[in-house]
Amino acid sequence: MFTLPLGDHAQLRPLEPWQVEEFLAHIDRARVSVDPWIPWATLSTDLDSATATLQRYADRLAQDAGRIYGIWLDGTLVGGVMFTRFDGASGVCEIGCWLEQAGEGRGLVARACRVLIDWAFQERGMSRVEWWVAAGNTRSIDVARRLGMTRDGVLRQRYPYRGARHDSEVWSVLSEEWPSPEEVSGSRVQAELDRLMRVFMGAFSNTGDSRPDLGVIRDVFIPQGRIIANAGDEPVIYDLDAFIEPRQKMLTDGTLTEFHEWEVAERTEIFGSIAHRFSEYRKSGFHQGEWFEGSGHKTTQFLRTPSGWRMSSLAWDDVPATATE
Repeated sequence: MFTLPLGDHAQLRPLEPWQVEEFLAHIDRARVSVDPWIPWATLSTDLDSATATLQRYADRLAQDAGRIYGIWLDGTLVGGVMFTRFDGASGVCEIGCWLEQAGEGRGLVARACRVLIDWAFQERGMSRVEWWVAAGNTRSIDVARRLGMTRDGVLRQRYPYRGARHDSEVWSVLSEEWPSPEEVSGSRVQAELDRLMRVFMGAFSNTGDSRPDLGVIRDVFIPQGRIIANAGDEPVIYDLDAFIEPRQKMLTDGTLTEFHEWEVAERTEIFGSIAHRFSEYRKSGFHQGEWFEGSGHKTTQFLRTPSGWRMSSLAWDDVPATATE
């Protein structure tokens, strides 16, 4: 059995029926976030049904009609990618993905999907790789964008789920659009910078049952990093400890609840061992019990270090938040 490294102590391996106990334990952990989007998560509720799920993909593999692979992080199965359809005769295939919360924020799915798309185009000579996604599945849509796919259209009310009908979006990438090996190197740097930004912004989230851990900011910054608030009359410049400690407190003592911050647009320039990113972001949550929404811009500098790419500085300016009823 092959094992491919994905970075960040993660590996991509085939997922087979003999691994059903590990697969079911993983699906039980992932069910809340996966179930609305991956139909077989609903069907894999015990050892027999989970075995049937994996056996269907084993049968498709034997027929050259589909494949499934798991993503292991630090030795634990946290998600996977698959060819849900694979038609060598027509040159068209479809890929999909899923991930439990423990694997989020690292770019693992995008990296694993690139492995599948590379193989489909370069080894099998496929012409088109498709990505079908529920219109409300923003995480999956973001992956399609990061893979350089084009949104072909929307199939309205395509399928029922829990008493309502839902739209499906169809995204795709063609073989002539897929980057060359030279371009891949640049795209991998971009993907790593994307990951660093997701880790940084995701550190603040305390929605649902999630608990923020701003300590991960130290992992994405160089130790001498600086974070600058320029939303007032004068800039406030923080080292990492001065920035993290008060925000960790606000996000865990009830001052700021159901908080979420996300990037909505970015422009990244890479030159050798340095890079710059200009981001537009939005945020929302409750501040001392009052709902608010806000937006703003960040400018971030990156350095390539012996340990990989890291942030060196980040500055932001907020558009004043507006309270809503």
